[in-house]
Amino acid sequence: MLGSLKQVMDALDIETFFICHSEQEGRNLMLMLLKSMGFKDVDIVFAQFAGPGVRVRGRAYVHRPADEYGWLSVDGGLEGK
Repeated sequence: MLGSLKQVMDALDIETFFICHSEQEGRNLMLMLLKSMGFKDVDIVFAQFAGPGVRVRGRAYVHRPADEYGWLSVDGGLEGK
């Protein structure tokens, strides 16, 4: 996992505007983008079709409840800071 992702508490949100024909197309584009970045646990938290496309916010979960949190580990965590 990339070094900075070890410090993420739970999820990474990415928001953008896609030029597309429908809200569903924009949702699909965001899911494809997040998966192409290597994230497996992804979701859409906001989508709004307006004019030429969709404003969409996708969420990539780095840690879910009860996961082993990278920011708590001794080698990359917050101990001693």
